[in-house]
Amino acid sequence: MHYSYLKSNTLKQNMHRQNIAARLLHLSLLVLTLVCFTFSISVYSQQQAPLDAQTQKKILVVGDSLSAAYKLSAQQGWVHLLREKLKDNNYPYQVINASVSGATTAAGIQIMKQSLASHNPDIVMLELGGNDGLQGKPVSYITKNLDRLITMATSSGAQVVLIGIQIPPNLGRRYTQPFFQQYQTLADKYKLPLVPFLLDKVAGYPTLMQEDGIHPRAEGQPIVLENVWPVLAKVLSKS
Repeated sequence: MHYSYLKSNTLKQNMHRQNIAARLLHLSLLVLTLVCFTFSISVYSQQQAPLDAQTQKKILVVGDSLSAAYKLSAQQGWVHLLREKLKDNNYPYQVINASVSGATTAAGIQIMKQSLASHNPDIVMLELGGNDGLQGKPVSYITKNLDRLITMATSSGAQVVLIGIQIPPNLGRRYTQPFFQQYQTLADKYKLPLVPFLLDKVAGYPTLMQEDGIHPRAEGQPIVLENVWPVLAKVLSKS
């Protein structure tokens, strides 16, 4: 009698364990199915993502206040006008403006480093050096920093478009001439497309320049873009 009871109890325990194991197996299969389903939906969503987001190339602008729409709304600046022109002409490019008012070539090195890591651009438009010049820093120092900025960008695989700057003549020709010439020298060294002077046909015209005589008004920004566009358009046609 006692033996029969133990045997019966053991059978019940075994059946209970088997039942629990079956439920656990069922639950595991259910979880696995849900995981696979979720993964499939995720993959499908990625495959159905808009092609523009996957194929759009990037233009990074690294500059100072001349490219940061100083004392203007961002929408009035030449970089935003460039963005609109690319869109209107069906160029699949996203424009990222990393320009900072007051930036020097030394500050640009850190900006360039962070921007390259964050955006991995196809084209880098480099517009720096003006603030260094206004501070009277040695041209050799400015050139060295610009050289490093160019190398950083090209080493990442980006095409660099170099933008030349001129500074007011009151600093003296012995300084302003080599300052301006450094851009052509660097463009020749690295075989870069060069915008000779960003503010061509704008600087020196009171109706197009702000009171400081350094920054363009909103009316001058489309002309600035006209200075940039022919050089950039040749790069876009090759990419």
